[in-house]
Amino acid sequence: MGSSSLVAMISRRTFVQTVTAAAAAIPLGHAAEPFIRTGKSRLRLSLAAYSFRDDFVVGKDGSAPRMDMVRFIDYCAEHGCEGAELTSYYFPKEVTDAQLSEVRRHAHLRAMPISGTAVGNDFCHPPGELRSQQIAHVKEWIRKATLLGAPHIRVFAGTPKGTSKEEAKKLCIEGLEECGEAAGRAGIFLGIENHGGVVAESRDLVDIVRAVRSPWVGINLDTGNFKTDDPYADLAAIAPWAVNVQFKAFIRRRGQAQDDPRDDARVFKILRDAGYQGFVALEYELKDSPWTRVPTLLEEMKPFMG
Repeated sequence: MGSSSLVAMISRRTFVQTVTAAAAAIPLGHAAEPFIRTGKSRLRLSLAAYSFRDDFVVGKDGSAPRMDMVRFIDYCAEHGCEGAELTSYYFPKEVTDAQLSEVRRHAHLRAMPISGTAVGNDFCHPPGELRSQQIAHVKEWIRKATLLGAPHIRVFAGTPKGTSKEEAKKLCIEGLEECGEAAGRAGIFLGIENHGGVVAESRDLVDIVRAVRSPWVGINLDTGNFKTDDPYADLAAIAPWAVNVQFKAFIRRRGQAQDDPRDDARVFKILRDAGYQGFVALEYELKDSPWTRVPTLLEEMKPFMG
């Protein structure tokens, strides 16, 4: 082989190695930018099982729960919902795969899509057993969500544990990336909720989502959770990353003891202006009985669905 050929071969090899290394350095599926959706905004009415949280448990007098997941799915069907959000807390503690499959079967027979589920977790624990348990819990519910046919799981960020807010955000990002990888393999979205703690402010939540290298991680937009100077502006700031919406029947600003008068038209305009397409699940948290208020609120939401 001539010297010129040898030089050319080495150059080609060096070039290929350089390009390969550069490609490997590019984060695949980076969720830095807002989701791109084509067409008009499409909203679908859902209801979160959390709305009936007191009725999923045994009564103080020992009476049986008034609600279970099968009955909840029936309730959603009977009240004109297009989806049912099955909060993980209200399944049996040791729920079996067979039980989850039976719930999915019942939902299909009632023509009631399962819009998602929700877990309680905290990604801000430092490395150690507690953090490992939290991540394992989310991964296990990714597996369970697959059995349910749930396309979305609401997750929390958490609160700093003896660290700075920036370090807590970094821990959250790492936890979301690890769980996001598992979620992507299952074809399930993780939506991190604006739920106080390290994401009490919209800019911190956006920082986290921008940094997570997964196209399967977005925001679970809760319309009532920003207790800030201008909750509506903060909702608009996070709406482009929304993969699920939970609708609350109240808005409360920073430092106020009382809720603001609701402006539902403004909330739904924010969603439409962001091009959001997906479920809007009523998550009822007012003091009055959900059995009397939830039907009324669902009817008030329906005209905004379009």
